[in-house]
Amino acid sequence: MCLAIPACVTEKLDEARVRVRLGGIEQVVSTVLLDSVDIGDYLIVHVGFALGKINSEEALETLAMMKDWPEGETS
Repeated sequence: MCLAIPACVTEKLDEARVRVRLGGIEQVVSTVLLDSVDIGDYLIVHVGFALGKINSEEALETLAMMKDWPEGETS
C-alpha cells in the first residue's frame, strides 16, 4: 500500500527542492513534478517527491484524520 501525505513548505532551497514540515519532522523533497511552489503551500508528498498541491483546509483535515488512526491499522 502506498501513502502520500500532506506536508507544509517551510523553505525553498532551489527551483527543484523545498523543505517541508510534517508534525515535528522536516524533510527535503523534490518539486520537479510541479510548476510552482511557495512557502506555506501544502503538498502531497510520496517517497521524496511532491505530487501535487492541496489546499490548507483539506490538508489539515487529512492530517487530523491520520492522527486518529489506530497504530498499525492498514485498512
